[in-house]
Amino acid sequence: MPIALITGPTAGIGLAFARALAAEGHDLVLVSRDSERLQRLADDVQGAVGVRCEALPADLSDLPQTQRVEARLAQQPFDVLINNAGFGLRRPFEANDLDTEQRGFDVMVRAVMRLSHAAIGPMTEAGHGDIVNVSSVAGFLPRGSYGAHKAWVTSFSQWASIHYRPHGLRVMSLCPGFVRTEFHQRMDADLSGIPSWMWLDADRLVRDALSDLRSGKAVSVPSRRYKAVVAASRVAPRGLVERVARRGR
Repeated sequence: MPIALITGPTAGIGLAFARALAAEGHDLVLVSRDSERLQRLADDVQGAVGVRCEALPADLSDLPQTQRVEARLAQQPFDVLINNAGFGLRRPFEANDLDTEQRGFDVMVRAVMRLSHAAIGPMTEAGHGDIVNVSSVAGFLPRGSYGAHKAWVTSFSQWASIHYRPHGLRVMSLCPGFVRTEFHQRMDADLSGIPSWMWLDADRLVRDALSDLRSGKAVSVPSRRYKAVVAASRVAPRGLVERVARRGR
């Protein structure tokens, strides 16, 4: 059976990936710091679909716990790695305590780098493997440290796609905008000003992402509306870019 490891699978995009890959027949290794919720998900998916689901509790902001996940990836060649774990930073950079900023960096940059490194070696030896690094359209705009983290994820994924494609690997950065998940509620964000047309459905997002991955895309931007946002960001006047930056977190 093919096997996939997914970080942050208990809700939203990660949960949609878990359901989609299980439905395709992948055994799953699920990684989250919420051990009780993680075990319930593993039991539910295994009972509903019949694939094997392993719950691997780990807080990816903690290096020793991240290294346990790396060790699990090194045990066998995984067919799929989904680096999805992350969280929003609602307060401005200077208002956040440094530990919060460091935790964001560790989860959304350090863990992506380390888990990708752990997976790519065995995947290269096996001659195949897929990696999806969940980024954001925020990475195309100057949007504080969160946007900077996601810019790194997208750039790293584009390079890895080019470098490892001849070895049979597919690496892709998934860059969504607003998705109907728990993400914004967890950061206590005010969503009243977000128009309904900007929201995406997680299950549709994942279906399209897997299609893009398997067609060889290095970057997947869902929906025409967000493709237009990304295209506009590349040609936007400097004054507009500066106004966006001043509003960024």
